[in-house]
Amino acid sequence: MISASAQYEERTNLDARVFNPYAGRHVLIVEDDISLAKFLSDELRAESFAVDMAHDAEAALAMLEEGRRCDLVILDLNLPNLDGISLLQRVRPRRPRMPMIVLSARSRVEDKVRALQNGANDYLVKPFSFLELLARVQALLRHNSGPIDNVSKVGDLTLFREERLVERNGRRIDLTPREFAVLEYMMRNAGRSVARAQLFEEVWNMPHDPSTNIVDVYMKYVRDKVDLPGEHKLTHTIRGIGYVLREE
Repeated sequence: MISASAQYEERTNLDARVFNPYAGRHVLIVEDDISLAKFLSDELRAESFAVDMAHDAEAALAMLEEGRRCDLVILDLNLPNLDGISLLQRVRPRRPRMPMIVLSARSRVEDKVRALQNGANDYLVKPFSFLELLARVQALLRHNSGPIDNVSKVGDLTLFREERLVERNGRRIDLTPREFAVLEYMMRNAGRSVARAQLFEEVWNMPHDPSTNIVDVYMKYVRDKVDLPGEHKLTHTIRGIGYVLREE
């Protein structure tokens, strides 16, 4: 049984999504305007990014200092207590390669120059077009680390992201959109243990709810389709932690 199933229905627009070669990259939004931060988060999640939000610089610093994964930062300058420039100055020496985009209402050339001189990679003035922001995010990720490959392989299992196709030793595996998202995330992390909470937050794009067993249910769906009787197992349970996808 799937507990709280009504809260976790499959989203019908998953099939309609265009393949995003940067899907799964982690973006940190540092913005004290909560409604704007939520808008950005919703739009980026719809493009298959993983998103964290901080509403002040101190919270952003805490996230980065605890080692949380972050592939790109979108940063406002007008923040309470510690401003955006101070955050740039503190973060850049510690994360020299991490792209940071300033998104600010300050339109003066002096503000843009100061932000760029203190570590920003790009600067966009509010009001802004989300499509332009998305293009800049993708450009910086492309320059910094390149897109995620379209094809992933683990043993004789092959996943084609753009075609949304999975095959094992020539056998086509039909997956629902959510099952595909679960397997795609496991293949991106092949060989590494993935906690249930991590899988829930990344695939369902919401905070982990320990009262639901939906991750276990979907992992069973995936396992039953990937590991048929007579085939060597690729999906493995790590007791008390989560799962790992690997060839043994």
